[in-house]
Amino acid sequence: MKTNLSLRARVVSASAVVAALALAACGGAAVSDSTATTASTTTATTAATTSSGTKAGLKKTKWGKNMTVSYGTSTIRLRSDGIPTQARPKYYAVPKQGAELGAITAANSEVAADPITEQSYDYKITTNPKKSSKTTAAPLGSIGMMISGAVLFNPYEADSTTVAQASNFSLTAPDGSVASFIDTCNGHSTPAMGNGGGQYHYHALPVCVSKTVDTATGPSHILGVAFDGFPIYGKRDIKGKVIPVSKLDKCNGITSATPEFPNGIYHYVLPGTNNATSSIRCFRGKVDSSLLTQMPNMGGGPPGGGPPPATSRAASAAVRLLCDLTGVGL
Repeated sequence: MKTNLSLRARVVSASAVVAALALAACGGAAVSDSTATTASTTTATTAATTSSGTKAGLKKTKWGKNMTVSYGTSTIRLRSDGIPTQARPKYYAVPKQGAELGAITAANSEVAADPITEQSYDYKITTNPKKSSKTTAAPLGSIGMMISGAVLFNPYEADSTTVAQASNFSLTAPDGSVASFIDTCNGHSTPAMGNGGGQYHYHALPVCVSKTVDTATGPSHILGVAFDGFPIYGKRDIKGKVIPVSKLDKCNGITSATPEFPNGIYHYVLPGTNNATSSIRCFRGKVDSSLLTQMPNMGGGPPGGGPPPATSRAASAAVRLLCDLTGVGL
């Protein structure tokens, strides 16, 4: 009897270990940020935590006059033609016809008149965002709506590896003016390639937009809302101090007080950098997949809008077998 009980105990213990391994390998447990060093980051977090509602704060937001904003019971509806409120240059540097839409350079680009075209944005975004134990990679294409009526993209160009802000360049326009790839508001339009062509978007802090709602030394106010429902801010905290990138999580997020949410809220920060931290690389909250319109991966890089965040895993055949045997999905 003792032998049987001992054997049963070992089996139960082994089963628990297998289950734990399966959860870790198959995506059932949260993975810590790559920069975290504390012991708490190695433990699994709860499945999800609910934030306070954002409707009251969003109603304080200075949405552009080119936008139609309405509210449902638990949603905000944002409609826009995608033409940003800020002034734009007459010319841009754009990829030449037939150029591979990966790492765009002066060598494979030409000067063109502002290629922006009207869009038909109509987004219903939750006002009860929920933080998740796992993050979702921010794909190529729109990931949030800004108060200017234009959208936010992740930091990367079409090859999913080239950081737009780090690769800016300019050409000389016919009238002698400067035609930049990224304009002074840190935005530009997608090439005219059919559906989605001419879509103006930001890859970083839209400085010309933030100037309309912020002072030079005061706190940042809401600049937009990400598709998971969490608000997007500029680089300054409630006291007007610049938030160090080191204080942000891997999704460019932080929980702190803001002018619209004085009791504190999780929100994204656009820190004004020229590297991969310039925009949101992943969502910390649950995202309605219907809001995400994936752009084609034209540059041959990894799909989904850039290098995988820390939550991604490469599953080997053995791991997949373990997942199948334990019933835990990848």
